[in-house]
Parts: sequence; structure tokens; C-alpha cells
Amino acid sequence: MTTTTPAGIPAPPAGREALIRDLQRALSERHVLHAPEDLIAYEYDATIERALPDAVVFPATTEEVAQAVLAANRYGFPVVARGSGTGLAGGAVPVLGGVLVVMTRMNRILEIDVADRVAVVQPGVINLHLQEALAPHRLTWAPDPSSQRVCTVGGNIANNSGGPHTLAHGSTVNHVLSLEVVLPDGRIVNLGSHAPDAPGIDLRGLMVGSEGTLGIVTCATLHLVRAPESVRTLLAVFDSVEAASEAVSGIIRRGVIPVALEMLDQEIIRIVEPRIHAGYPLDAGAVLLIEVEGLAEGVAEDAAIVDVACREAGAREVRSAEAQAERDALWEGRKAAIGAIGAAAPAFYLLDGVVPRTKLPQVMAEVMALTAQYGFRCANVFHAGDGNLHPNIMFDPTEPGAEQRVLALGEAIMRVCVDAGGAVTGEHGVGLEKRSYMEWVFRPADLEAMTAARDAFGGAGRFNPCKVLPGGHGCASGHAPSPPTPSAAPTNTPWRAARRGSRSRRVTASRSPPCSAPPRTPGWSSSRRVDAPRPASDARWRGTTSRSTSAACTAWPSTSRTTSP
Repeated sequence: MTTTTPAGIPAPPAGREALIRDLQRALSERHVLHAPEDLIAYEYDATIERALPDAVVFPATTEEVAQAVLAANRYGFPVVARGSGTGLAGGAVPVLGGVLVVMTRMNRILEIDVADRVAVVQPGVINLHLQEALAPHRLTWAPDPSSQRVCTVGGNIANNSGGPHTLAHGSTVNHVLSLEVVLPDGRIVNLGSHAPDAPGIDLRGLMVGSEGTLGIVTCATLHLVRAPESVRTLLAVFDSVEAASEAVSGIIRRGVIPVALEMLDQEIIRIVEPRIHAGYPLDAGAVLLIEVEGLAEGVAEDAAIVDVACREAGAREVRSAEAQAERDALWEGRKAAIGAIGAAAPAFYLLDGVVPRTKLPQVMAEVMALTAQYGFRCANVFHAGDGNLHPNIMFDPTEPGAEQRVLALGEAIMRVCVDAGGAVTGEHGVGLEKRSYMEWVFRPADLEAMTAARDAFGGAGRFNPCKVLPGGHGCASGHAPSPPTPSAAPTNTPWRAARRGSRSRRVTASRSPPCSAPPRTPGWSSSRRVDAPRPASDARWRGTTSRSTSAACTAWPSTSRTTSP
């Protein structure tokens, strides 16, 4: 039964005050937020859903993460991990409340091993900061999302992020060697190995892309790649999206796999160019931003092949960036495109779907037809090389019914992608936004296998509930299907609902029962357990905390270091 305060406002969930006291004891009052005016800043990520957590914590160590998890378990609150909050699928929205574990204080690069091309980092490290630290050693970490100025490595791992330069190198999972993880029962385990191709079941690969439903990554050992000897950046200008799409297939068909192959349509060009001055022709129907890299001789040959393929597909011009400043300007236009939309429209809804490259012309035509049918403008900027589409639907959220129509249009576009043989996400994750769409691409037996894997880690109802997989206690089915009706986000408790703000005006950029952690696993040297804080006088507490320094992430000294050959 829900109780109320004297003012008639629903009371907080039972156990919340005790939860907050335990969290403050474990992390200090300074690093625990619980006042409504503080929590409101953490009710959303970069998408359309909103929900308030019961508490927000900022751990600085793996042990503090584990203590926060154990406190949440003790009082039956779910746990949601969060990085910078740039996710585009509602993955960090605490739809059932609970403890939001913000990883931004764990932001140190612990080691860069130049000889072995390995970096050991905490999850709160900003992607671009890592790239800047690697640049003097002529090394890079391949994942480079367009949000790399602010997104974290932990968020990249959670969503198996990609980016413009992962066409040739692959997405995040291909560049993670090992992970230190806090499991839903509070244990700390190490998955993978410092060396590539570790024996045994690849739990590291399972953790990457699991969107915080299996565990919270507290440290990562990353595989680095050498900066290329030579790079050539080209801009191919077309009169139509269809011609540019044909060129994408033509380039790949000739045996050239560019390191990046990006498309911008006319709508996004006219938004970006006046603001960024990247050098995109305002009258172009579409442009392809193409980059090839490698040895100087091979790069020259590949660039020539790309030039021919683009001209045969109808390119009216193919430019080659001759100076670094010109290359930087072309890429600034691409990287800043999403932010530029935020300055051109009151709000926009950014989608993420995948289709076979050969279906790009057909799918792009359907996307534009659907957008016109629903009465919206759509700007397209996406990873054309691997068919990863990013339609940006612009709308005015003050217009009655606009948000519901946008969601219905988004669903229709996702259906087009699936019907073309594609998928509902390429790099943004499933999150809350698209979990009901998973039934479009997976059979019930497939989803049951995924559910069994999640449950084996102990994450059901505990870690990031109502995300990725359909169903779940207390979870709605996701966005409502067409015909458009209000979006069906999972319902909060009455106390949280009373504190919720209005639905988002900015779409992007513009309990389960209490459980106790099982005992430590005998003989498992890479597993450790951090028990909840108890009074020092409690004999059951003294001496029960296990520590292991076998993991790479916890073995390094407290200061960062770089090793060279």
C-alpha cells in the first residue's frame, strides 16, 4: 500500500532512507545525491525517455562500486550504470528508479604499453582524451564515435560503439582484451586476458555490448592499433543520395575497404556548412567522405580506385584533401553534424538502424518517403560503408501530438530496415527505446537464450532492468506501435512519478526482492568480493573482505605510467 505525506504527496519507497545512509557510509555524503533538485539532472540521457533515480552515486574505486551494488541489493533497489549520459537509446534512464552509478570519477588512464600496444583505463576516461594521450606514441584506439569529445570508454564498451573509422577496424568488441567487472551480486571478476585470444568461453565478448545488464565495467585493458603511415581523405560530390549509395557498393565491389566511408545528404549539408564551413557544396544532393590509409604506395592506388568508382556512379566532383587543415575541416563537418542539428531545430529524434549496403538506395528512398508522409524534415548523416543509417527527424515538441508521431515514424523506419534484411541498431544499442523491436529480428528461442545468459550473471531485475530484452517485471513493452499513441515508458512508483519533470523538450543534443550476495567462489583467483560496510565492532565483518591483485586493472600502482620499448 502506498503511503502519503501530510501534504498528500506519495511517500518515498520503503528502505530508501536506509539505502542512502548506507551509500553515504560507503562513499561519503559528498558523493551521494538524493535531493530531488539534484536527481533531476540524471533523469535522462540523450534520448526521449525520462525517469528519476532514487539515489546517484559517484564511486572512485572498484570497491566503492561493489559496495553501492551490495547496498542496493540489501534494500531491493535496481542498479543502473551511467557514463557521460550521451546514450541514444535510453540505456542509462533508470526507468524503475534505484541507484544510478555514475562512473565519471573513475577517469584515469592507468597504463599505456607502447611495445605491446595495450592501454589500461578506467571506464570514465573520455574517448578523445584517450586518443590524445595515445597520439604522441603514434597509436590509436579504433572506436571513435562522433560523440568522442564527451562519451566515455565505459559507455563505448557497454554499447559496443562504432564510429566513422571502424569500417575497416571493427567495433569496440574487437579492441577490448579484458575487463574488470562488478557483478550483480557484488563480486568482482576479471574477464578475458591481457593477451589476445584467451582460452575458454569468451565472457569478455559477452560483456561488451550488454548495456549494463550483466555487470558494471570498472577497468578495461584495450588493444591499440598503430597510426597509419599515410592517410588520404576524399570528398565525392553527388546530385542524389541514390547515386552516392551506388558509389558505396561500387567502392567495396572493387576490393577497397576504406577506413571510413560516410554519407551526408543535402538536408544535413545545408545545416552544417553555414556553421562549420567544412567545404561541403551547398547545392550537392549528397556527399561521401572517404578515407583510405596504409602504406603510401597502397594508399595512392586505393584512392585512385575510389575516384574511379565514384565518378562511374555519377560523382560530379571528387576532391582530395591536400593539407591536414583541409582534412580536419572535412571531418569537423561530419563530427559536428549532430550538434549542428540542435541549433537548427527545436528538437530532433536520432535513429540507428542497419541495412545491407546493396539496399541503401531502396531504403533511403523509403525513409524519405515516410518522413514526408508523417510531415517532418529528416537529415541523414551516417556510416554508409557498413549500412549503418542515422536519420535525424526534426520536429517541434510544442506541437500537439508531434512527439507521438515522431515515435511512430521512428518505428516505421526501423521496420523498413528489418524488412530489408537489416537490424534495429548498429552502434547506439537497444536500451529502452528498441527492446520491443527485438522480437522482429529474433525468434522466441533466441530471446530465451539471451535471457538465460543475463539471468546466469544474476542481472534479472537488478542491473539496468527494462533494457535490451522484451518483458520484465514492472516493465512496459517500449514505444507504443502505430497508430501513434503516447510513448509507453515503464511506470515509476507513485513517489517517483510525483517528482518527474515533463517529457523531454530536448530529444538529443538541441524491485526486485532483496538478495544477498553468495559466498566467494573457492579457488577462483580472479574473483573477489567486497562486503557491505558494517561497524568495526562486528566480528562477522572483520577479516571477511577478500582482495586479489591478479587482475591487471588492480595491480597497477596508484600513479599512471607509460612503458616504451
